[in-house]
Amino acid sequence: MQEVKDAKILEMLSNDSQFDKGFELLVQKYQERLYWHIRNYVHFHQDADDIIQNTFIKVFKNIKGFESKSKLYTWMYRIATNESINYINKNKRHVHSNVDEHLIEFEEKLKADTYFDGDAAQLNLIKAISKLPLKQKTVFNMRYFDELSYADISEILDTSIGSLKASYHHAMKKVETHLKESQSYV
Repeated sequence: MQEVKDAKILEMLSNDSQFDKGFELLVQKYQERLYWHIRNYVHFHQDADDIIQNTFIKVFKNIKGFESKSKLYTWMYRIATNESINYINKNKRHVHSNVDEHLIEFEEKLKADTYFDGDAAQLNLIKAISKLPLKQKTVFNMRYFDELSYADISEILDTSIGSLKASYHHAMKKVETHLKESQSYV
């Protein structure tokens, strides 16, 4: 099946008689990309599922106001990113006094997630990323996993490209350090 262009989807969404079909096409086109973008924030399927649902509810409510000043996917990524950050901030658990205790709990929960099928290396990468400050984690995920350009990330996060490059560089260094240190224990 050929992918429908954003312009066609937006045209359908602006026509009340085609709105439902247009929204269905929008969800089909972007749901998986947005899901994995969100999943890189929260790591667990059930959390990502909740956030993707909230994201599409916001898109549904606000799509008629979309002015095409940005690309459709960057607008939706911004919504998904904000929903993910809000979810993380709202659901912060008690702060563990022991970081190692938190990581052990995180690893056990991730291994128990039936949707996680990664190996030890992937688990180690996720642990490294989970230690990053939220801004660095956001930029790292968008650049590394979503393969977005700095221009697109800048538009989504409303941040300068220079700042994004610095955040990504610092995140990469921290991830590399974590991975090297964890290899020395093997």
